[in-house]
Amino acid sequence: MTSPGTRADEEADDLGVEEALALVQENPGPAHRGHAGQDAHTPQHGRAGSHHRATPWPEARTTAERAARAAARAVRRTPVSVPLDAALGLTLAAPLAALTDLPSFDTSAMDGWAVAGPGPWAVRDEGVLAGHAEPAPLTDGEAVRIATGARIPPDTTAVLRTEHGRTDERGRLHPTREVVHGQDIRPRGQECRSGDQLLPVGTLATPAVLGLAAAAGYDTLTAVPRPRVDVLVLGDELLTEGLPHDGLIRDALGPMLPPWLRALGAEVRTVRRIGDDAKALRRAVTTSDADLIVTTGGTAAGPVDHVHPTLRRIGAELLVDGVKVRPGHPMLLARLKDDQHLVGLPGNPLAAVSGLLTLAEPLLRTLAARPAPEPYTLPLRDAVHGHPYDTRLVPVVLRGEGAVSLHYNGPAMLRGIAAADALAVVPPGGARSGQEAELLDLPWATGGIGVCFT
Repeated sequence: MTSPGTRADEEADDLGVEEALALVQENPGPAHRGHAGQDAHTPQHGRAGSHHRATPWPEARTTAERAARAAARAVRRTPVSVPLDAALGLTLAAPLAALTDLPSFDTSAMDGWAVAGPGPWAVRDEGVLAGHAEPAPLTDGEAVRIATGARIPPDTTAVLRTEHGRTDERGRLHPTREVVHGQDIRPRGQECRSGDQLLPVGTLATPAVLGLAAAAGYDTLTAVPRPRVDVLVLGDELLTEGLPHDGLIRDALGPMLPPWLRALGAEVRTVRRIGDDAKALRRAVTTSDADLIVTTGGTAAGPVDHVHPTLRRIGAELLVDGVKVRPGHPMLLARLKDDQHLVGLPGNPLAAVSGLLTLAEPLLRTLAARPAPEPYTLPLRDAVHGHPYDTRLVPVVLRGEGAVSLHYNGPAMLRGIAAADALAVVPPGGARSGQEAELLDLPWATGGIGVCFT
């Protein structure tokens, strides 16, 4: 649900300090919120006052990581055995040690002939193919056709590539260049020996890792389990199909969040539409056993914004209550149990993306034991307007050695982020043309392991 309070807070993104303060003062904010369970008679404060208690953007991300580490320590999660075809994007919880020599027998590296001794050679009638039993030994002066990957006959001197040999009118094979002993033969154990450690604990299961594991004899991998996530979509005004009408709007977050969360390494178990129902929200939160609950909307202080009251009633601990970032200021992170957290995303779509990358991404990444991405910067092609005192996250496309900011970057807009390669982190006050800006990659834009939607 996007309440008037939320809109006022986010419409202030592009205003000066005085105008922003005037706007938020016209829309009084929520009561002061420290840890849940706080006295219900705490004096009221406007959004201008609550802004000063909001968490700086870098600190909010660090808090989410720290919360995940504490959860992992509190309840040690048991590693799981996962089939190779389901392990993409998981983190190894045990070293990957070779179960066999690689290759497990001497094998031909090329199509051609296996030859013994100096040429010319008499060629056997029957060739050697991959996947067949060990062929008969060769004697000096003898050759046999061989395919890439086939077992090398005993007593072979070398493999002569197809393009490096010719046969005469009597069918004898002649080399067209010097033959070196052992050429184009992959000896047994060239890559590794049985028992060698191939990859350490903590390695991310990329497609190449899955291939190596299969080659080394594995059917399953021992991995850190995916964090389990339940998504609760709030708001009576949301439609799941058709065109907007009569004050109702299409739900953009229900279709967008589950695949994005999967790309961040989560197992999305349920997506439930709750509406503006405080009792249903409380029931959904208290009955979930997910590692993370993600709610959409309802994080401000309007008459149907039920997230904060629900958290107070169940005794949750607010770790982050508002972040100094635009869009997405009214996001929150709460600890429900030692091993369970809730991320409250604003209802506006781009603001929700901001909350997802600010709080959910570091928490999920840490729970999944994924390595943190290496921070990097690129110069901004053009000057980017900033917020007076908050960080801004601005959709950009990458062009050559620079980043170009996109239009349609308001809190309720997805047009910019749909075309973006990354989000630029713009400091308070803005950034000038040519200034280096930190970039947050979008999983699918990098072509990396994050593209793991299923």
